[in-house]
Amino acid sequence: MPSHCLLCHTRSRAQIICPACSSDLPSLPAPHCPQCLENTTFGERCGRCLAHPPFFDGVFAAYAYDFPVDKLIHSFKYGQQLALSGWFAAQLTRLLRPWHREYDWNRIMPVPLHRERLRERGFNQTLEIARPLAKALAIPCDSRGLSRIRGGAPQASLPLQERLRHLHGAFSCRQDYRQQRVLLLDDVLTSGSTTSECARVLKLHGAESVHVAVIARALRH
Repeated sequence: MPSHCLLCHTRSRAQIICPACSSDLPSLPAPHCPQCLENTTFGERCGRCLAHPPFFDGVFAAYAYDFPVDKLIHSFKYGQQLALSGWFAAQLTRLLRPWHREYDWNRIMPVPLHRERLRERGFNQTLEIARPLAKALAIPCDSRGLSRIRGGAPQASLPLQERLRHLHGAFSCRQDYRQQRVLLLDDVLTSGSTTSECARVLKLHGAESVHVAVIARALRH
């Protein structure tokens, strides 16, 4: 683990992000949509969730996807800063522990990568976070129940309707998830189309509920 903070480069004995930088990271503004966390005027459901209701039951995000959180996530995914996985998991643990008592999730599932993307990157970033998060919350980490069977262009490069069409049938599930309350983990939520499709497939296989946890929520401005 680095002996200095990745953001301000001061020496930090125990943490990859020093306490001063950690306390200054961008939080989500309120009020927001109760289902997807998009900004709304009075905390009502946003227009997108009303027009295209997602299949997940709610979203938990540690931060807003803004500087410098966006840079940290990029460094983690593409800069081989794998030590960030434990730090991200710690931030999510603090956020999720009170909610776990309410929703009683009984498995954590990372959003899977297609085998071609996994081969390119060498690791699934959400799985690297899911393992320590599952241990901290004392919930099994299920990385095999959901698989991505079709790859393609990164979702961020596609308009919403094309994302939805592209993702339909992209994930496969071969297990019975009846009576399962799933916490689905991803790194960033933008439109929610990927996590919604995962939730749809899980619910087709009996999942009682699917909540989404992400490091950061990208908001429309």
